[in-house]
Amino acid sequence: MELRKNYFADVRKDDLHEIGQPRPRSDSPGHVTGKTAFFADRSFPGMLHLKMVRSPHHHARIRSIDTSEAEKHPGVVKVLTAKDVPHNVYTILILIQIGPEDETVLADGKVRWKGEAVVAVLAETERAAQEAAAKVKIDYEVLPAVFDMEEALKPGAPLVNEYHGQNYYLYDSGECRKVRFGDVEAGFAGADHILEQSYQSSPIEHAPTETTGCVVAPEGNDRFTCYTNTQAMFFTLDNTSIILQMPGSKLHFVGGTVGGGFGGKVDVIVEPIAILGAKLTGRPVCFIYSREEEMQISSPRAAEKVVIKDGVMKDGRIVARKVTGYTDAGAYSRHSPYGAQKGAGHYPGPYTIPNVWIDTYCVYTNRTPSSAMRGFGVTIGDFALEVQMDKLARLIGMDPLEFRFINAYRDGDMKAHRQPTEGAALIECMQEASRAANWPVAEEFMAMSSYRKGA
Repeated sequence: MELRKNYFADVRKDDLHEIGQPRPRSDSPGHVTGKTAFFADRSFPGMLHLKMVRSPHHHARIRSIDTSEAEKHPGVVKVLTAKDVPHNVYTILILIQIGPEDETVLADGKVRWKGEAVVAVLAETERAAQEAAAKVKIDYEVLPAVFDMEEALKPGAPLVNEYHGQNYYLYDSGECRKVRFGDVEAGFAGADHILEQSYQSSPIEHAPTETTGCVVAPEGNDRFTCYTNTQAMFFTLDNTSIILQMPGSKLHFVGGTVGGGFGGKVDVIVEPIAILGAKLTGRPVCFIYSREEEMQISSPRAAEKVVIKDGVMKDGRIVARKVTGYTDAGAYSRHSPYGAQKGAGHYPGPYTIPNVWIDTYCVYTNRTPSSAMRGFGVTIGDFALEVQMDKLARLIGMDPLEFRFINAYRDGDMKAHRQPTEGAALIECMQEASRAANWPVAEEFMAMSSYRKGA
């Protein structure tokens, strides 16, 4: 890595001891010698294995659950259903006042996506738990399902999640998160060219080497230690406390090394039920996703659709941008309302556009609940925006990098969500990128600065 210290020399601090200095990762020796301890490396005498009975349907009413044969299976110690969970409806983001609670720990009366957990089986061995789970009999009434976001928003579409009452998350701005800046219709009216394009993505699974899971050990006095690969330690602890109606002081969570996460291990989906199993049996419990479960059950990056309409002048200035974004939350919220909101703030891109109109919808469908994945709410939007920028540059016959120099925001520019730009350094990054790529641009752009608007 090379640091270009000629940039911002008048405001740069070079007496820093860590930032800008090469440092070896502290966990590297353990990884390369095999000494790193992962949660699944822990085992306890008498440890039970937990396996889930999952819905084979995308949308169905549960008429009845018969666990009698499973309970008689050799090695089975406990079978759990929704009635055993103290607070069975939750949402991860309730901790930061984002509700409503809309997801069941174990399905109660209805399933809303294929793979939803209905019954938990705890047994002496993993095989016994799997065999017993196969003996649970559930009578389903299959219901109409909806998988397309725009179909889900139409009147008369099957209602996915009754806790919301409609197939979209209700923001304080209404059915979508809205950004309004300037007069977008006037901007389009004065533009030399208008380009409207649609971009769409499919769900993306994180596929970590280590699957989601935890190991729980009772410590006596109604205290439990949970060894987990969660990426959100305090979200997980606090949500587990709410779900189990236990004080957080009774729960000791031990995290540390995660064998691949990429945002996919921030959902509270294994720890509460494993701790409940340990509490009700008085024995350690291990709950680890199989590879099949990891691919089907764990939250993917959301499917998204982004419709961008831009007005641009012949000299390269973007004068209006209108964006409608759709985020497929699947059956439950998890982190998706936050992701869609991030998209609303991000869709103008790193560009100064005087007239902006943005609507982003967080939509519920009968698909696997989506959640966080490395820049979720922004990453697919960035792809769409930058492809759109290339198309706009071609439309007016301009070099795509020079087109970006013209529109790049600089310090002092007002963003569409009404936050002034500070510490942008975007111009300088593009200048270095042009040099590194041997991409020639006019000298006037190489003379620009992010914090001198007139340069």
